[in-house]
Amino acid sequence: MQKFKRIPSPISIGLILSYRCSAACKHCIYACSPKWNSDWISEDALHGIFQQLSGKLMPDTYGPNSTGLNAGLHFTGGEPFLNFDLLCKAVELAEKYKIPSTFVETNCFWAIDEKTTKEKLQTLKKKGLKGIMISVNPFYLEYVPFERTDRAIKISLDIFGRNVMVYQVEYYKRFKQWGFKGIVSLERYLSLESRENFLRNVEFFPTGRVPYKLRDLLKDFYPPQPPRYFFKERCLTPFLRNWHNHVDNYCNFIPGFCSGITFGDCRQLDRLLKEGIDINRFPILGFLMEDDLEGLYDFAKDKGFREDSEGYISKCHLCIELRKYLAFNYNFEELRPLEFYRQLV
Repeated sequence: MQKFKRIPSPISIGLILSYRCSAACKHCIYACSPKWNSDWISEDALHGIFQQLSGKLMPDTYGPNSTGLNAGLHFTGGEPFLNFDLLCKAVELAEKYKIPSTFVETNCFWAIDEKTTKEKLQTLKKKGLKGIMISVNPFYLEYVPFERTDRAIKISLDIFGRNVMVYQVEYYKRFKQWGFKGIVSLERYLSLESRENFLRNVEFFPTGRVPYKLRDLLKDFYPPQPPRYFFKERCLTPFLRNWHNHVDNYCNFIPGFCSGITFGDCRQLDRLLKEGIDINRFPILGFLMEDDLEGLYDFAKDKGFREDSEGYISKCHLCIELRKYLAFNYNFEELRPLEFYRQLV
């Protein structure tokens, strides 16, 4: 017997142009890195996605020409500036389909000098981009010379004005205060700031690469626990929500920040919203939509999953381990892209 469960219509979306990135940050939710095949989203796919999103996404409070983290659409990755021509085309198409409050998220690796930085940002604005979000934290600092970040912020403010978001501005202030130049290792950074202050100030979710790359750093703050510890714990962000969902370059409609799982093809969003998800056909989605981690655990265990005797640092960590086992050993259509699970470590 079929059982369908409805999903919310999205009001804001992050569009992943590719999982390929110039960096391989230890905190990355989507396990992006230079090791990914580019697999850039196609122009045809952009048309199909924007046709489905047009009229659904909500503008920022101050209107479609203003930007906000959870409004409209942002271009992300991976690193969108690795394929600047595609980014420009995506911005043009978004404008054609009247997608509101568009901005691009970037690590600024490309801001090599003032001329290049200004030209790229002016080009994007002319094509219809409304703003920019610049990522600043100790993880990006391991890959992007700080002077490039500083340059991009200053020039962006001249071009986009109040539609510039610095994420996170406290780190930008601190790096300026400390006079950082070039790239700085996380180890060096932590020699200047205590782990307590680092964890108090940085915002990241204990998911994606975090449990694999930062486990030792976090062990005093996220002590490993057995699976049952997390069964009654609420997810950090709701699995079913209408804000800040994502669509990737394979057209996967991704719930929230839950990388490696898809509701289906975003080019068929109207049908997905109308019919809902057949949770008999897609059982892993069914468990997650009903916030039943214990059910997912028992399901995976029946299929041979063995828990890690060292435990798990978060509910997200356990969930990813369950899904990773099922993805590698069985063909569940909702566990996509498979490469995400390979790139975690």
